Amino acid sequence: MKGRIAARDGERSRTIDWLATLRAKRSARLDTQHLRYRRTQGEGAVLHCFLLDCSGSMLAGERLARAKGMLVALFDRAYRERAQIALVCFGGGRAQVRRQPGAAHWFNERWVAPIAGGGGTPLALGLASAATVLERAARRRPSQRRRLWVLTDGRTNERPDAPVSADEIVVVDFEEGLVRVGRCGELARRWDAEYCVIGELIGEVGR
Repeated sequence: MKGRIAARDGERSRTIDWLATLRAKRSARLDTQHLRYRRTQGEGAVLHCFLLDCSGSMLAGERLARAKGMLVALFDRAYRERAQIALVCFGGGRAQVRRQPGAAHWFNERWVAPIAGGGGTPLALGLASAATVLERAARRRPSQRRRLWVLTDGRTNERPDAPVSADEIVVVDFEEGLVRVGRCGELARRWDAEYCVIGELIGEVGR
């Protein structure tokens, strides 16, 4: 199939892990040898906790709008995979849990669309709120795998520690332009987290 990677017969029912696949292909052209697959797990076995930067800098270049679009795509994927989701937003000096952990649904866009932005970037406060969500989830379901997604442009001087209650952390970098600070990469290295640029995920998460 032109422009797509066709799955082999034994792989058609398996779900591709696009983050692992992107790491495997690096700068090469995507091919079947790069494909990595998710392990089959029961309903609710994974919690995806999303930490969304809603600060003023995310309004530039419609970064927040793109981040919200990415959120909807990731929520939809979680719905297909029967995973749980949670959402914490931070910006303007505060952090707010917009969605407590629970099953993902298909009508995500209608409640994501009203999320607004502006103000400073209280990353530490946002991480603290996400850590509380993850810690409570860990007490309720100790065997659940908890993945924290941090969607930000990294425009902050804060260097908080990573939440210990997150089994995995993914930093999605929304910084764009000719002059880049590169703090998302620094945070990913500090947290020993996966790092990806928004352009790498667009068109992949919806597959």
